[in-house]
Amino acid sequence: MNNRAVNRVLIKSLCILFLFIVGAVLLQASQYQIISMLLVIAACFPIYYRYERKQINIKELVLIAVLTAVAVLGRFLFYMIPAITPMTAIIIISGICLGAEVGFLVGSLSAVTSNILFGQGPWTPFQMFSWGMIGLVAGLPWLQKRLKKSYWFLALYGILAGFFFSFFMDLWTVFSIDRSFSWQRYLALLLSAVPYTMSYCFSNAFFSCFLFRTIQTKLQRILVKYDIK
Repeated sequence: MNNRAVNRVLIKSLCILFLFIVGAVLLQASQYQIISMLLVIAACFPIYYRYERKQINIKELVLIAVLTAVAVLGRFLFYMIPAITPMTAIIIISGICLGAEVGFLVGSLSAVTSNILFGQGPWTPFQMFSWGMIGLVAGLPWLQKRLKKSYWFLALYGILAGFFFSFFMDLWTVFSIDRSFSWQRYLALLLSAVPYTMSYCFSNAFFSCFLFRTIQTKLQRILVKYDIK
């Protein structure tokens, strides 16, 4: 990924961050549909922009849609087991194999799409941003190379991604109680969620290592066969 692409990713991330802060602070919880729609538009804008500039083709759009569908299916198949899901691992692998932009898109779109099954709510924008950032960071060039080479780095990233997701979503939980922030309440939530968070972290590590080579091989074949760059 060149510097221009990295700059696009960073600008998009800042836009998403600005949107959900505005939504959380200024808008009522009952208007979460507006927030979610703004975030979806912001997440999808680079795809539409690049397509308009003919820098992306239908084959790449289909690949992103398929990866999103696979991630959603992974969440659905394991929904009966708390904190155990391959969805985050698929998002991580998408970022590693296809770059930061695709990682962000697969993560954010997987969140809003899977919540059609599991329930939309004011938490949806927070899930979109957190899963999107997990995919984005995994696709950054300096980290991407290390994650491809070492299962230890991959497992560690899966664990850190789990902590990030849990810590970030607990921010929403604190805000949702009375629209204010309390460190005492936040720390209490973190402590009460330790078993869930640990299960989720090690689930990410396991599925990332278990699925990486298989998905990477399939994606490499698809990229070569259909000349997707």
